Amino acid sequence: MRKTLTILGLMMALPASAALAGEGCFVPMSDWQPREAVVKLAQDKGWSVRRIKIDDGCYEIDGKDAGGRRFEATLHPATLEVLKIGREAPDKTGEDD
Repeated sequence: MRKTLTILGLMMALPASAALAGEGCFVPMSDWQPREAVVKLAQDKGWSVRRIKIDDGCYEIDGKDAGGRRFEATLHPATLEVLKIGREAPDKTGEDD
């Protein structure tokens, strides 16, 4: 019975800890790169920036990539590593918003 409870307890704890780990970038503000560094990174990648904001402790960039497609990128505030990027599907009509 004790083994069953231990295994059940571990199974319940793992998903909760995994969910907490992926919810944001929790870095002290003193370790953050400045906003100007985010702008430079975007320029170096050929991105046109519409907005830079902070969401869940991460930098978030809304803009267009070098190909003109809209995207949203999440960056680690200390390293400026791109953690996640989502791109809009290519426009089949040939029109741009």
